Formats: sequence, C-alpha cells, structure tokens
Amino acid sequence: MRSFAAKAFLVVLIVATAGTAIAQPRRHVRLKSRDAADARPFDDAVRVGNTLYLAGRIGTDTTGKVPADAAAEVRNVMDQIKAVLAQEGMTMDDLVTVTVYCTDLSLYGTFNDVYRTYFTKGFPARAFLGTGSLLAGGRFEVQAIAVKP
Repeated sequence: MRSFAAKAFLVVLIVATAGTAIAQPRRHVRLKSRDAADARPFDDAVRVGNTLYLAGRIGTDTTGKVPADAAAEVRNVMDQIKAVLAQEGMTMDDLVTVTVYCTDLSLYGTFNDVYRTYFTKGFPARAFLGTGSLLAGGRFEVQAIAVKP
C-alpha cells in the first residue's frame, strides 16, 4: 500500500497535468471582411484549441438591414456563420451545438427549411428559443460552437 505522501503527490501531479492540458490560449477571431472601423465590442468568434465559440449573429444583409423575407434572413445568418467557420478552416459539419433565438416561433418551419440545407453529415445539437426583440429588427439570432476533430 502506498504511503499518504505518495498518494497526495500522485493526486497533485494528476491535477496539475490536467490543468495544463485544459489551459490553452485563446485566439480572438475577426472576419477579414469586417470593416476595420467596426468598433462593436465583440469578436466574431474565440478559438480555444480545436474549439471555436461563435458570437451570436443576426441575418442582416450587406447594408445592415434585415430582409423582408424570413427565409432570406436565415440564409444570411447561416452564410455569416459559414464564413467565420471557413476562415478558421472549418465547415458547417464541424458545428456541435447551435442556439437559435427567434422573435416569432411560427417561423420555426421556415428556419428549418433553410437550416437543413447547410449540413451534409447530420445536424448539430440545437435549441430553438422564443425571445423578445432582437437588434436591427432581426427575427433570428444564431450562436454556435464548433469543434475541429
């Protein structure tokens, strides 16, 4: 049987090693296409190791307006997510979880009709939540986490 000191040393060694493996540097990701004058206080994503945490996105068009058509808004937001992933060498199939905030739950089917076209290897885990108003008059805001195997 090992002594108490040996057991304690082993526990400390395991905890210290696990902490080192988990403590990875963060890298802040900003889309190259994002205007340098854009002073919004968030990045498009933060990467820690092989995990990418994507900021919430609203489906505005290039003028900053939300399209009148809800399906076009979904395409915009999904294309924006796809662009962040691509810049980091990832695809939509690397998404592991997605959270959708929606101001009108009757748009659930409209969202799904467009959403399903962005995946080829199955779908990420997902939550679809009703919410109050969103910035820019958006109907959808989508936040996600991706992992590159």
